[in-house]
Amino acid sequence: MMSELNDRSREIFRQIVDAYLETGDPVGSRTIARRLKTQLSPASIRNVMADLEDAGLLYAPHTSAGRLPTDTGLRLFVDGLLEVGNLTASERENLEGRCAATGNSVHGMLEEATNALSGLSGCAGLVMAPKTQKPLRHIEFFNLSPGRALVVLVTENGIVENRVIEIPPGLPASSLVEA
Repeated sequence: MMSELNDRSREIFRQIVDAYLETGDPVGSRTIARRLKTQLSPASIRNVMADLEDAGLLYAPHTSAGRLPTDTGLRLFVDGLLEVGNLTASERENLEGRCAATGNSVHGMLEEATNALSGLSGCAGLVMAPKTQKPLRHIEFFNLSPGRALVVLVTENGIVENRVIEIPPGLPASSLVEA
């Protein structure tokens, strides 16, 4: 449905939702007029807001108030954020280079993917790796300090993960070797 809106309506709708998410208050046409990069009169914005209200995307909590997004409007906004576009060749090359620079570190690769997602979308990014069901090939413990140890896990498919763990007080260092 977001693609059914013309550019002006889409931009005004986006500005209304952004302003609402910032303040939690109804958003008026003058507020939107100040936020827009293009010059539109508050009257023109009110006309678009009326169309968005007719489409079920906005509502007025009372007669003289600004507009608020409806549940449908918020869902449309979120779905619009999730629309997947194609990366340009330079974006793809940049992303591949950034991930390759992390080496074999799963954490580093996920961090780079999160940063890239955030940068490309202009929103907060969150990336989660699926839990691996692969058996471990190797586990090694390194004593870091009293009460802390580094665990190096290597899966059958060669993924290396490092984790710092707390060890119980009084646990002899030899127990880490025996494990």
